[in-house]
This record gives sequence, C-alpha cells and structure tokens, in this order.
Amino acid sequence: MNTALSDKMTLTRFSPVLSGCFIILLMCGHRTVLCLPNDDAGLQPNVTATTAATGEAIATCGSGPKCEPLCSFCGEFFSGPTMECLSILFHHMCMPKFNNAMDLLNTTDWCVWGNVNSLYSNLSICTEETSDCLQIPWPNPLVEEIFVDIHSTYFKECPTEEFSDPPPATVFALVITPICLIPIMVSLVVLKTKNGDGSS
Repeated sequence: MNTALSDKMTLTRFSPVLSGCFIILLMCGHRTVLCLPNDDAGLQPNVTATTAATGEAIATCGSGPKCEPLCSFCGEFFSGPTMECLSILFHHMCMPKFNNAMDLLNTTDWCVWGNVNSLYSNLSICTEETSDCLQIPWPNPLVEEIFVDIHSTYFKECPTEEFSDPPPATVFALVITPICLIPIMVSLVVLKTKNGDGSS
C-alpha cells in the first residue's frame, strides 16, 4: 500500500517537471512561423519563417522533385504559395487528367464505383501532393470546392442506395434471442455451481 502511494506521489511530482520540460522544448524551437495580419490569414499558407539564430526570413517549400518547380512558379507569378496559385495548379495539373479520364467513360459507368475509384483517388492524391509542396494544409476550402464541383458535374444523377430498417419480425427475433439466452445461461451456471460439479 505504501509502495502504491509513493508511486502516485512520484507520478504527480514528475508531472509538473515533464510539463516544464515540454514548454522549454517548445520555446527553444529553431523556427518560428509568422502569421499573416489580414483577415484571410486562415486561407493562406504559412509562407514565411525566421530562424531563431539569425532572424533572417526564409521561404518554405515542400521537399521532393515535384515541389521545386511548383514553388518557383508560385514565387514568380504570385510572390509565394497562395490559394490563388494553388487553384491554378489544381486546374492545370490535377483536373485535366480527371476530366479526360471521366470523358472517356460512358455516363452510365460514372456511377459504378469500381470504374471511377482509381480516378477519384488519383485526383485526391494530386491535390494533396500539390498542397503539401506549397505547405498549404490539406484538405482546405479549395479542395472541398473542387470535389463538390466534381460531384455536381459527374455524380449528381447516380442513384443512392437508401438503407431501410429490416422488417419488424427480424428485429424482434434479433433482439429477443440474446434476452432469452441470458437467463438460461445464468441458471445453468447456478445449477452447475450448486451441485458442486464445476469441473465439467
């Protein structure tokens, strides 16, 4: 009992110590992200960071061979990765592949998930990778808008399968069976222990 009490005391004593260490680690980070001062800050990516040692500004860009051309394009035409640049990249890189592939399918095949699954996944991957390259969080309102547009263009005529409740007789049978089995199992356990025949 004393050991359990001392373990609890040790755990609560270390809790503030661990919290203090965590706060110190957060404060000693090497990069600090600056927020944008306007109202659209929630829609814009974190594009500027400063190093704690020198205080110089550096532009952020994702890693990978695809990211450098995308970041340089956005830097050249939009002075950094913005939602406007991301929109143009989506509409020139991701959407044409999806639209062309959907146009090759028959309109009745649009509603068969097996036919559009890979196209849909490829579009999702394309939007995610492009957003990651520009250091813009994914999903974002632009991605949601693209997928809503896709659904209203290609999938609005697809029938939806409505699930209905099973017939009342089936529900009754599924509910009453376990309810009836519980007293039977309890009485069997009581009979076995009362007779002293608990070994079988």
